[in-house]
Amino acid sequence: MSTATDVVVTGLGATTPLGGDVDSTWAAALAGESGARTFENDWAETYGIPVTFAAQIKVDPAQVLTRPETKRMDPSAQYAIIATREAWADAGSPEVDPERLGAVVSSGIGGIWTTLDAWDTLRERGARRVLPMTVPMLMPNSPVAYVELEIGAKAGAHALVSACASGAEAIGYGIEMIRSGRADVVVAGGTEAAMHPMPLASFAASRTLSLRNDDPAGASRPYDVERDGFVLGEGSGIVVLESAEHAAARGARVYARLAGVGLSSDAYHITSPDPEGHGQVSAMRRAVEDAGVTARDIVHLNAHATSTKVGDLTEAASVRSLFGTDADHVTLSATKSMTGHLLGGAGALETIFTIKALADRKAPPTINVSQPDPALDLDLVRDTPRDLPAGDIAALNNSFGFGGHNVALIATSV
Repeated sequence: MSTATDVVVTGLGATTPLGGDVDSTWAAALAGESGARTFENDWAETYGIPVTFAAQIKVDPAQVLTRPETKRMDPSAQYAIIATREAWADAGSPEVDPERLGAVVSSGIGGIWTTLDAWDTLRERGARRVLPMTVPMLMPNSPVAYVELEIGAKAGAHALVSACASGAEAIGYGIEMIRSGRADVVVAGGTEAAMHPMPLASFAASRTLSLRNDDPAGASRPYDVERDGFVLGEGSGIVVLESAEHAAARGARVYARLAGVGLSSDAYHITSPDPEGHGQVSAMRRAVEDAGVTARDIVHLNAHATSTKVGDLTEAASVRSLFGTDADHVTLSATKSMTGHLLGGAGALETIFTIKALADRKAPPTINVSQPDPALDLDLVRDTPRDLPAGDIAALNNSFGFGGHNVALIATSV
């Protein structure tokens, strides 16, 4: 039974390696399609980068936005605006007091294309050729600033930076804005546009990227015994959050209730997760307690699962540690097998996948798992979608980031 403090989702928006909106992205995910493709550039030859593929955005923003918009926004902000416009329209363009409307949109890296292009311009052509819009384009809060301007939000606009957990933490903060009474409606999510040779070179140097250049579509393979790293992705996911009271008053269509938020930090290592999973367990436990559900209520998990040797099994062990035998009935999906890793946009997109799974009663598949790792002790949804049970159910989305950031979100059916 909803109360005035419940937070519900009334709008969804996305632009991803699988599609230019939520419907096409979700359809591709259910079909088990991969967004990974070979680059149409010479980065490997020019810079010696050992990776020749990634999960690039499927629909060029230039096909959706005006030329002035693309000229004044970094790609990270472009993606966020595209997803915001879809989510806002999907929510019915709600009439809301601007003083009660907030925005929380995060990026893990920010305007890296703008930063590095401007640096090249400065070195090669001098200070007079650096554009005055460079700083407004590169700043990490640029995406949320443009979202705030787009919807007229005056209750607060925030950009949280927690690496690959940024998008999920943004949604968590949006939930808290509504619960605390500061807003009735919040547009929240994440975005990332780091498809640039410098981050690719850094990730490759850290040996965290898959090197399956001969098979891009099969490269992201969470929980497979031969997984060899993640596939870099890009894009944005945005949700419209509302208090249940506000949504009911305007007769809004509701996808799901976002009932639980759990945050923690590892204090262990700048890139590696705590192998004991203490922080991950804490985040999930706090989300369960916050949602007022039991482990038995959770029937689906969209895992962080990036396709790395250590990270995948650490998360699986953390889930088993917290839920015990109740984990036996949890269906696990690892959607990065299809989208690649959207970094700061990942948690938001995967929250959308979790919400759609509840709304459609379909757990999306995990692809490319030819031989499941025998150390995986969970029920992995492989190759084809799986039906979720009827009735009141809950689902968990995990997002973890460099620096030891852990975010768990729990959604419940309506």
